[in-house]
Amino acid sequence: MIAVRGVVAILFGLAAWVWPGITLLALVLLFGAYALVDGIFALVAAFRGRPGGSRTWLAVTGAVGVAAGVLAFLWPGVTALVLLMLIAAWAVVTGVFEIVAAMALRREIEGEWWYAAGGAISVLLGFLLFIWPVSGALAVVWLIGLFSILFGAALVTLSLRLRQQATAARPGGTAAARP
Repeated sequence: MIAVRGVVAILFGLAAWVWPGITLLALVLLFGAYALVDGIFALVAAFRGRPGGSRTWLAVTGAVGVAAGVLAFLWPGVTALVLLMLIAAWAVVTGVFEIVAAMALRREIEGEWWYAAGGAISVLLGFLLFIWPVSGALAVVWLIGLFSILFGAALVTLSLRLRQQATAARPGGTAAARP
């Protein structure tokens, strides 16, 4: 099963590289489906909750989730841009915090500049995504594809190693016959 997961991950990564537009659309639609379903469940929980409890925020969260899901289906291009801007903002904010943390850790650890460098790279990524969102969206899809291919290769390699270990652990070092 590990090998199958690996092969599927590799195929997904290759598909992301061959059809980046379709991959981006699929990611947006999956986000939309998740937000819609999550929002519906939150609304159901808000209306079915125990009496007397505050369920207002749960209802608001559910309504926002349903709205986000519907908008993702109605305007997938805008949704992709908004998601990319959220990724860009996240990269900038976390990068700044990493730089600040690195400065605070100067007296605690050696090599803190690596942490600061990682933060600077994160900030740079965020700014590049803000400046070139279309290229950024394509780059994110390509990175997801690359990750999937590398992760799939790691799983396939793991499955081969596990098979070698299982074979070596059997008496006589041979694979047992399957019924």
